[in-house]
Amino acid sequence: MTQDDFNAYCASLKAATHVVQWGGSDVWKVGGKVFALGAWHAGKNAGITFKVSEFAYDVLRDMPGLRPAPYLASRGMTWIQQYAEPGLDGQGLRDQIAESHRLVAGGLTKKLRRELGLSDDGEEVSAG
Repeated sequence: MTQDDFNAYCASLKAATHVVQWGGSDVWKVGGKVFALGAWHAGKNAGITFKVSEFAYDVLRDMPGLRPAPYLASRGMTWIQQYAEPGLDGQGLRDQIAESHRLVAGGLTKKLRRELGLSDDGEEVSAG
């Protein structure tokens, strides 16, 4: 996934906001809480980091190209970083980023989720 692909996908998620921080990383948030980080060095992907469920963490942490996210996982948080090939394919990575968004949004207060147009579980509220 390229930097442009990563940023475009994250931007497509409901109520997502973007900042550049922590040494030039693309940091995506929902309700002020981080759900995805992308770091690039010399135009190459140095790591895409996302929150996962405990079950997904147990499955993904030992896959080639994936690892417990530096700093976050060492503090007991279930975050994974894709840092090398083969990692996840494009759709698999998009699915994990979407799930990270849902998990983080689901942890926001009900009031904030309503203000952002999200349902109680963090999903986008449909207008129909």
